[in-house]
Amino acid sequence: MAHRTVSCGHRDSQPGLPDDPRARTAAPMPSCPVEITLHALRGRWTTLVVRELLRGGSHTFSELGAVLPDLSDKVLADRLRQLVDVGVVRRERLPGWPTTVRYRLTERGRALGPVLQSLWDWGASNA
Repeated sequence: MAHRTVSCGHRDSQPGLPDDPRARTAAPMPSCPVEITLHALRGRWTTLVVRELLRGGSHTFSELGAVLPDLSDKVLADRLRQLVDVGVVRRERLPGWPTTVRYRLTERGRALGPVLQSLWDWGASNA
């Protein structure tokens, strides 16, 4: 189910009610900033993968699997691919044998830190 974007019919600036024409939509739009954020973070485990990358710089697939032991390799691979596709994570293949691949957040990915903190704060205050 898509997130229903907040809309505002007046110019008074209020938290959560941006003065932007895209915030006045009557239906979810792929160009909506909220929809873009939710799309990047979609799927179970995605926020935890981002959290681990925020904590430690770059990680190999195995390192991420070790810190998230209940996450299956299939889902981890899917989440990393998804995060690479939306420009949140960069996949770096290092030279040498055997091949080593490291994952690190892009600048766009690091900008999700305050977003995750806000989600945490809201959830903690409404638990």
